[in-house]
Amino acid sequence: MPLGAWAFIHAVTSRPDAFTAADKLTKPAWLAITGIGLVVLIITGDPLNPLGPFTGQPFWGGPMTLFWVAGLIAELVYLVDVRPSLIEVQGGRR
Repeated sequence: MPLGAWAFIHAVTSRPDAFTAADKLTKPAWLAITGIGLVVLIITGDPLNPLGPFTGQPFWGGPMTLFWVAGLIAELVYLVDVRPSLIEVQGGRR
């Protein structure tokens, strides 16, 4: 979950023109991707216990794990691919 928050906050604080200058999707698109990914990570919680925040019962695997993985991949793509390009375009560490 902190990973998703980090990606979303970075997308919010980055300049809109940096996304197009880095030849990535637009800022609103990445805000939607990282925002939805963050919500999915919050709702599904731990992949080994995806309904844990709501039921408190262990749940190993299941269909919610797929959504958790999709949310995590969305956040990782932003952090590993888009964020470094934005930092380069904006000229420094952020």
